[in-house]
Amino acid sequence: MSKLLLLPSLPLTPSPHRYHTLSSASTLQFQCRFPFHSHARTTYPSLRALDSSSDAITNEELKEVPTEEGVLDQSVGITDEDYPSGEFDFKPVTGWSSFLVKLKMLVAFPWERVRKGSVLTMKLRGQISDQVKSRFSPGLSLPQICENFLKAAYDPRVSGIYLHIDSLNCGWGKVEEIRRHILDFKKSGKFILAYVPLCQEKEYYLACACDEIYSPPSAYFSLFGLTVQASFLRGILDNIGIEPQVERIGKYKSAGDQLARRTMSEENCEMLTALLDNIYTNWLDKVSSSKGKSREDIEKLINEGVYQVDKLKEEGLISNVIYDDEIITMLKERLGVKLDKDLPMVDYRKYSRVRKWTVGISGGRELIAIIRASGSISRVESQLSVSSSGITAEKFIEKIRTVRESKKFKAAIIRIDSPGGDALASDLMWREIRLLAAKKPVIASMSDVAASGGYYMAMGADAIVAESLTLTGSIGVVTGKFNLGKLYEKIGFNKEVISRGRYAELLAAEQRPFRPDEAELFAKSARHAYKQFRDKAALSRSMTVEKMEEVAQGRVWTGNDAASHGLVDAIGGLSRAIAIAKVKANIPQDSQVTLVEISRSSPSLPELLLGVGSSLVGADRMVKELLQGMTFSDGVQARMDGIMFQTLEEYPFGNPILSIIKDYLSSL
Repeated sequence: MSKLLLLPSLPLTPSPHRYHTLSSASTLQFQCRFPFHSHARTTYPSLRALDSSSDAITNEELKEVPTEEGVLDQSVGITDEDYPSGEFDFKPVTGWSSFLVKLKMLVAFPWERVRKGSVLTMKLRGQISDQVKSRFSPGLSLPQICENFLKAAYDPRVSGIYLHIDSLNCGWGKVEEIRRHILDFKKSGKFILAYVPLCQEKEYYLACACDEIYSPPSAYFSLFGLTVQASFLRGILDNIGIEPQVERIGKYKSAGDQLARRTMSEENCEMLTALLDNIYTNWLDKVSSSKGKSREDIEKLINEGVYQVDKLKEEGLISNVIYDDEIITMLKERLGVKLDKDLPMVDYRKYSRVRKWTVGISGGRELIAIIRASGSISRVESQLSVSSSGITAEKFIEKIRTVRESKKFKAAIIRIDSPGGDALASDLMWREIRLLAAKKPVIASMSDVAASGGYYMAMGADAIVAESLTLTGSIGVVTGKFNLGKLYEKIGFNKEVISRGRYAELLAAEQRPFRPDEAELFAKSARHAYKQFRDKAALSRSMTVEKMEEVAQGRVWTGNDAASHGLVDAIGGLSRAIAIAKVKANIPQDSQVTLVEISRSSPSLPELLLGVGSSLVGADRMVKELLQGMTFSDGVQARMDGIMFQTLEEYPFGNPILSIIKDYLSSL
């Protein structure tokens, strides 16, 4: 069974003259719960500061968009159907092209050598990063997984793929992208098998796209459905003498509820129910279609609580109940390998070093830049931060400017997998993305999540592409502080403040509640912050403020719902974003392009050291997240709350208590 956890954040003492965050100390938070036309250098109105004298962007600014060539009208509506699908079309390599591929393989580097008839094995387990990883970095990389599927489809040395699918710790966006590549690989006519010793909804969602599914007799199957949970800390806070003073702007903004309420609000329940229904419905539809059964049959099986693999075999959900060594023997027989010989295999890590050029996949003359933005957002890199562990605005802006100033790139794709973070950093990156879009087409491609600060970045692009189950939106504000007066009395602690200025103690005096005038100022500042966020979203999406208000309010949407409400332009993965970029850059759809990774990471010393200990029950992941979490204390926050899908068996974050402890430590 999978569950949707809402993990609360535990802030501590605020610092003066800053808004107080609900996920770190001393910050305000925009917090999320969670025939083609050609491109004509579409740009946007000049940006201006939204100060206290200008709380909203007027509708007049949405009518005209200045560019280098003049003024363009942005009123033309484009729907998902108007964009190219970017669907993979496998074209067999024959004749002269086949000869050239064989020649390339003869002169390939030693580490690119693969025995003819090999089976590509990939173990999909644990976390999957959206970044391109170097060979020194531990863990799985989504770009490299997808590229391996593509290379294997064309590689004449690879006869098929053998997937080991275990407990996954990633969102549904990445799962959907991998599933799409499994289906694309099958177009090559080669086999793809799945072996699932532990299987829940995500794992089966991938496995059912394969030709065959195998499990050992002792496999853990728990296809029991999805749940959503919300944690509330008000009772604990009352018991220890802490009074949360929360200002929530947006009726769906549930971060403050976790601190101020004891039960789920109606609005929060409505939002989470919609998210859960979207994911559950999509799962039932895709699984039933893959297995040739009706949706009712699959739902009935779920409600029966079937966990025995023999029963699943009888129902046709898995192909057979056999062990891994028996599958190897079966593959030997299928491929004509003698039983006393080893089955030729190549693993994920080695095959990732094979260049696409070696297997005959060549790019075109036109270059499209890929700029990846994964993790929480910060403005500058902390001394404690681990390289490649998040989005640093300074470094990201450097990459944006490099692409903008270069004449060789025809378009750019911003690949976003972020719940947000520092709001100032988000705004600075938004500005740079818009400036880039003034010179060349920019497409935002969303992965698991692009919410709050992550959505802030995306809305500066010409078009936004999201997976159907990407979590996005979350345009809202929660701010507050803790009154620790009663706690101080209980422990015998006293604090006195000497100040100058009427509101100097607004956030410095945590030993008492707000005065009425302080509470009024605090509420006004929160409303002002929300208006800035909402109005810039309206400007970026060419919507009226009134229309944006209907879909803002701090609500998290799935990609499908976001598209229907105008927050997203098209549903799909990176391949569709590339197809749309080609349209807007006037590149024919049948022309090959070369993708240039601007954000390719290099291993730092902390990464290398952490990678050595990766076998210690995920200790490196815990340290990375804690180190990264400690850097969130500066600046206004535009962050998505702790909404995440987890499986019951996940370790160490399957336990919500451990997650609460992690959030508590990260706020120190």
